[in-house]
Amino acid sequence: MQRLWSKFSPVFRRFLISYLIVLLIPQIAGYASYRTSIEVAKASSIENSLSSLNLGKEIIERHLVEVETFTKQLAINQDLYRLIADPKPLDSNNVYGLGRMQRSLSMYSSTNDYLSNFFIYIRNYNAIITPNTVYYRPEHYYEANRLEGMTFEEWEEAVLKKPHLNEMVPLKKYRREIRDTVFVETPAVTFLQSIPLNSFNNPQAMIGVLIDEDHMGSLLQNIVDQYGGWALVADREGRLILSRGIGEEEAKRFTEASSDENGEVSPTGDGRLLISIRSDLNGWTYMAGIPEQALMTKADRIQKVTTTFTLAALVIGLLIGLVLAYRHSAKVHSLLSVFREQNHVSREKIGNEYDFLAGNIAALIANNKLLESSLNDQLPLLRDAFIKRLLTGDFYTLRELEAVSGQTGVRLRGEHGRAGILKVAGYGSADSEEIIQELSVARLIVRQALSRLEPDVLVTDWGSDQIAFVHVLARELNRRLEDGLLELVDAVYRQHRLSITIGLGSAFDAWNGVADSFNEAQQALEYAVHTRAVGITRFEDAMKATELYYYPIESEQRMLNTLKAGELEETYRLLDQLFSRNFEERELSYDMTQQFVTELKGTFLKLAEQKIFHDESLTDHIKEQIAAVSSTDGVDQLRDRFGKLIHDICMDVRKKKCDMHAETVSEIIRYIHERYSDAELTLYRIAEHIGKPEKYISQMFKEHTGTNPSDYVELVRIGKAAELLQQNLLTIDEIAAQVGYNSAHSFRRAFKRVRGVSPSTFRQMAD
Repeated sequence: MQRLWSKFSPVFRRFLISYLIVLLIPQIAGYASYRTSIEVAKASSIENSLSSLNLGKEIIERHLVEVETFTKQLAINQDLYRLIADPKPLDSNNVYGLGRMQRSLSMYSSTNDYLSNFFIYIRNYNAIITPNTVYYRPEHYYEANRLEGMTFEEWEEAVLKKPHLNEMVPLKKYRREIRDTVFVETPAVTFLQSIPLNSFNNPQAMIGVLIDEDHMGSLLQNIVDQYGGWALVADREGRLILSRGIGEEEAKRFTEASSDENGEVSPTGDGRLLISIRSDLNGWTYMAGIPEQALMTKADRIQKVTTTFTLAALVIGLLIGLVLAYRHSAKVHSLLSVFREQNHVSREKIGNEYDFLAGNIAALIANNKLLESSLNDQLPLLRDAFIKRLLTGDFYTLRELEAVSGQTGVRLRGEHGRAGILKVAGYGSADSEEIIQELSVARLIVRQALSRLEPDVLVTDWGSDQIAFVHVLARELNRRLEDGLLELVDAVYRQHRLSITIGLGSAFDAWNGVADSFNEAQQALEYAVHTRAVGITRFEDAMKATELYYYPIESEQRMLNTLKAGELEETYRLLDQLFSRNFEERELSYDMTQQFVTELKGTFLKLAEQKIFHDESLTDHIKEQIAAVSSTDGVDQLRDRFGKLIHDICMDVRKKKCDMHAETVSEIIRYIHERYSDAELTLYRIAEHIGKPEKYISQMFKEHTGTNPSDYVELVRIGKAAELLQQNLLTIDEIAAQVGYNSAHSFRRAFKRVRGVSPSTFRQMAD
């Protein structure tokens, strides 16, 4: 890592810092969103707690209203009214009347839990009626339902003798008898109401309802169970009515410090939030102390999830940043290395890498534009050279012809056409500057006229007074070409007084036949000049007037070139053309046939004397085959003999080429095995060492080995790495550097691609 950091230090750091800045922007936005979510979650929890407290308050108030309604119903009860309004009967205990009243009360206690334990005190009889029994003496009732901290006298004075109006006695424990000699102590809140309802100074009776704390407190228990806090209710004077989850002393401290604000939320100082609600019905205050930690449950969950995802995003983002920074800086480093080598500049003298790259790239662009301009200036010359090579038959394969035509911008439309050559008549030898200038003007005039005749015609100068051309057209349009050329001859003469003689070759059906058509055109022009003909002379017309055999020097040269190149098919085509021209289109005499066969044998003898064969013994064999050819043989026999010579020569040339290629491939393999540890070993380096173009090297190597040079380099490197892994003396990073990889990551990927397992797994398997 230190080596990597030092190697890409300037560029690597800049890339990494840029990625980290981009990574921090969403993190900052995420943190702001996180804080907002925390506040919203906290506010939502407080609102839920407030709603729970408010719900408990409403239910308690509703039950208190039911108790109050119950007392009003009793106040108008006829049996009770007779007991408190009628004079005391002779039966001082009025057992019947009190008993009937007690029986009517039993149905109330079965319909409401809040009304399960209540009593009615009737002053006339000094008796207390409950749903279960009648106490003819109040002290008996008190003995069964004694309040904590009060004597009977105090209870009688405070409860039975004083008037009450919807009065609520705060929470007190009372001892209640559930069966004989069995008592339980239960906290309860006592509701007191004097009867009649408007008897403020002289009440005749009093109703007391004992509300069990469990019934009222259960409504607040949900807050305690859900949040682990506490809840309490205090009356208007701050007296504690009931509580849950809090001690009495602590509860009094909160009730004394309560404020008049409704829905207040404030911290208590012990990690809790105090929530208080004031009732509009009776002025009671409902309080809840909820731990902040409980309220932050959702917030904590959000915090954990956010923290986990944030850390994961940071780690993953950092790793991605490191990978991207390394990949991009490695490319920049490669460019820097190339430019440093070309400019012979050390790393310390580069300064700012981007300025250095910008300067070199700008120089490359400028040089490229300059080269493009030079090529554009040379394009007419290249085009002219291409047309001359096409006319002389220097292209041995169609692929080579198409490649060069694409480079020079010459469009090859169709495959049919005719080649021709024209001569500006009326000039002698070009031995003066004045004649040369006149001929240049004349050639320019004729070339422009040819271009107007057909824009795609291929035209080039052929000597000082001759112009060669190739006209592409369909076979059925030959007559139109001749008519157009005749019009050109007439127009040039009328406008410029220039006499033109034109020779036309036969039509060709493939671009490889252009040279043959042009040879025929030259022969036709020579015949026209010899006979002083004017206008157009066709090769067919010229050949009808002579019995000479057809074997121009250009055809012989093409035959020699194709044999040296091992182009079997092209050489067969040339041989077929020669036999067709001499034995199908002509009726040669015996002497002309003998001369043609002798000339053709001489061509093969020239080739044998050049010692081009891979097998030296083949030279004598070829000479023997040539000597065996006789002009007395039939045409088919001659064709077969010369075809056999062509086959033997081309096969030997191809074998020689193959052996040469094998030697070159062996040299490439040897060079790869010597330099595989060099990280800069590329196809360009290999081609530079061999002295051949990269495309040629790559194609030849794949033909012989079935793989690309770059893939073979990788195979050699991985094979050596496997040996080092088995020795178990070096680390994987050291092995990666030793076998020519810039990084252990690229080495691991290459190793797994070739061997199917990672280097560490391979080492474990080897162990």
